[in-house]
Amino acid sequence: MGILNITPDSFYDGGKYSDIDSILKKTEKMLVDGADIIDIGASSTRPGAESITVNEELKRIIEPVKQISGRFPEAVISIDTYRSKVARETVSAGAHIINDISGGTLDGNMFQTIADLKVPYILMHIQGKPKTMQDSPISENVINTVYDFFKQKVESLNKLGVYDIILDPGFGFGKTLECNYQLLRNIESIRVDNLPVLAGISRKSMINKVLGISSQAALNGTTTLNTVSLLQGANIIRVHDVKEAKEVVMLIDFMNKCNDC
Repeated sequence: MGILNITPDSFYDGGKYSDIDSILKKTEKMLVDGADIIDIGASSTRPGAESITVNEELKRIIEPVKQISGRFPEAVISIDTYRSKVARETVSAGAHIINDISGGTLDGNMFQTIADLKVPYILMHIQGKPKTMQDSPISENVINTVYDFFKQKVESLNKLGVYDIILDPGFGFGKTLECNYQLLRNIESIRVDNLPVLAGISRKSMINKVLGISSQAALNGTTTLNTVSLLQGANIIRVHDVKEAKEVVMLIDFMNKCNDC
């Protein structure tokens, strides 16, 4: 899953893709590099981020979705939003998947909207809201907390007829540094109903704080943890750097296919 942030304030590439030409060029590069999914976000959810209005989010995202789906009809488009109205309107504009960082906790209409739209849903765990989630992060019992959250939310979605669900433990979303690594080591322990798991680690502070570097210098650390996540059972990796991540996937796939010799 390649990340396309069309925001002015995302933690790594905010402001780089703010016009249609740069958005289409970035999309084309990610597809050429091997992205299976393009994940578009128009509202930053980095720690401490201020919320924008739903109208501003729609203003930023609808035209890019239309342009990308028209220019690259083979592209699978995911929308990074926690708002049901944005989910509904972007799917109408050509999107295929909704990636909700709030797991339905920030919009009470989201689950019913997903049921109505009949699209795949990425269910992420978060504690609190992006603006305040790191003020009092989870510092213990994180595996059980995330598992119980998934179990409850998956049951609620199933009751609405939603079964096409991807689980995202939410690395960096209201967890301490140590808890992020506990989640990474225990991906299978948070899996519910054998659903696929997405790992979104790319250039995050869980890398930067350990190595004492900036997000701009975190490609090597990202590649390392993407590898770990796949070996621990992750099925999808969400990344800024598609070419490098695709190479990780290819090597892991080849290793897994090798018989004794």
